Amino acid sequence: MEKRTPLYDRHVAAGGKIVPFGGYLLPVQYPTGVIAEHMAVRTAAGLFDVSHMGELVFRGGDALAYLNKLLTNDFTNMYDGQVRYSPMCNEAGGCVDDLLVYKVREGHYLVVVNAANREKDAQWMAGQLFGDCAMEDISDGVAQLAIQGPRSREIMLRLVGEEALPKKYYSFVRETGVKGIPCLISRTGYTGEFGYELYCAPEQAPALWDLLLETGKDLGLVPCGLGARDTLRLEAAMPLYGHELDSGTTPLEAGLDFAVKLDKEDFTGKAGIQAKLPLQRVRVGLEMTGRGIAREHQDVYIGGRLAGHTTSGTHCPYLGKAVAMAYLSPEDAAPGTEVEVDVRGRRVAARVVPLPFYKR
Repeated sequence: MEKRTPLYDRHVAAGGKIVPFGGYLLPVQYPTGVIAEHMAVRTAAGLFDVSHMGELVFRGGDALAYLNKLLTNDFTNMYDGQVRYSPMCNEAGGCVDDLLVYKVREGHYLVVVNAANREKDAQWMAGQLFGDCAMEDISDGVAQLAIQGPRSREIMLRLVGEEALPKKYYSFVRETGVKGIPCLISRTGYTGEFGYELYCAPEQAPALWDLLLETGKDLGLVPCGLGARDTLRLEAAMPLYGHELDSGTTPLEAGLDFAVKLDKEDFTGKAGIQAKLPLQRVRVGLEMTGRGIAREHQDVYIGGRLAGHTTSGTHCPYLGKAVAMAYLSPEDAAPGTEVEVDVRGRRVAARVVPLPFYKR
């Protein structure tokens, strides 16, 4: 039985097409359609309900040591109010999930995990606790909204003062009020665009949703669904768990080297990641040059030879072309390499291009 986010009634009232996703009922699109929503985020602003994400809190004198042992990134030099991205690996070096770590203060961290993995992640993380570190799953007590797009700051400044907005990318302001609604505001997002994510109590979420939409209406703010969230993240070449990341893929294969600190002390998956070096496959971008749209799990050929497979693909509204992400061997991964993608039994020409496809 799928759950409903605190904004479910708002989505239905606005004509959202509701689908099951990550254990929740969420809008895949609104009557304006995915393309209009995608373009609004690239040119003005879009508002997303991301209340399905999971939130776990870690507290105690050993919380930092625990996160450094559990995750591939290093959290030692974080300042209070900073956010850091990290993969989380199994012993073999494959990805259990990718997540965000928020440092509230010394010995107090908020970790945000993917919705579909919330229970699995919580179980995995609880099983590796040690010392003075306690975990609390607060997901059901948190709603999350994301306002994304070049006009999101302008919209937010109509509601809060400068001091309430985080200055740096991947930072947050913990305790602030948006017209009387207590919020944590972080400068993060999953669209490749400037924007914020706002965390609040579930019962306050509908009022916050209404307030934001009303405040940004004349600046082009529109509600957006899962469809636009996926096309936006793909255009920005952001990996998605279950597509570019899974339990058999290491973060180095996925091109996430910046978040894997092999020089730090031992962490879960370190030996597994190292055992797969040198890499046998890497994540690449493909631009379709023939007529056709690549999707996930399609075979990629080079000169008649099966060379790899796609993990995500779509037509990108803002770029105006069809692209895909795929895994190929390093020898086949050079930009400009001509390939073919098997699209429903028909081989469609494409070429390897650098990632990301879109950069703000």
